Amino acid sequence: MAVDAAEVRFHPTSGRFMAVVALVLTALVVAVAAADPGAVPAVVVTLVVLGGVLAWATMLWPALSVNAEHLVMRSIFATVWLPLAAIEELAVRQVLAVRVGRRRYVSPVVGRSWRRSFVEGRPPRRTQPERSVAEIAYPDYVEQELRHRMEDARAAAGVGLFSDEQLALAQQVRREPAWLPIGLLTAAVVAVVVAILL
Repeated sequence: MAVDAAEVRFHPTSGRFMAVVALVLTALVVAVAAADPGAVPAVVVTLVVLGGVLAWATMLWPALSVNAEHLVMRSIFATVWLPLAAIEELAVRQVLAVRVGRRRYVSPVVGRSWRRSFVEGRPPRRTQPERSVAEIAYPDYVEQELRHRMEDARAAAGVGLFSDEQLALAQQVRREPAWLPIGLLTAAVVAVVVAILL
């Protein structure tokens, strides 16, 4: 089955609510500290801000998308472009994990609940009858979509699964540092250290 080559952005399956709660609490503490200087110690304010930045960087910043050629994983420290034809293995458990070459890449954006993973065991395999999008859970849809795109990319590139040609494609993995969360986390840690020392 051929799939649309357009880019698809997958929405997160967990963590959004807790991140928003953490950011609201951070904003409240900062607002109280700004409205009444001295009411909240500087160390507490900087630690709360660091917690808010960590919540944003770990739960709201990560992203996952796919196009005709690449699976794009944005994490706290980097954005990685993985050639679809180079992906040897893919699994969606509590997180999405893929293997390219000898390396494993993980995205927390899409995952099953611990309970569901434990109760159901392994997710449906490709050999099972395909179900429509309306019949399957979102993590299963993501896995199905990615598997289709991986197969199409391998066919287009003329490479077999676990072949030497596929291993050579692993050299095309591209990584770019995620400067925004790195900068914010660094600034927040420096602020905590300065507040402790003063």
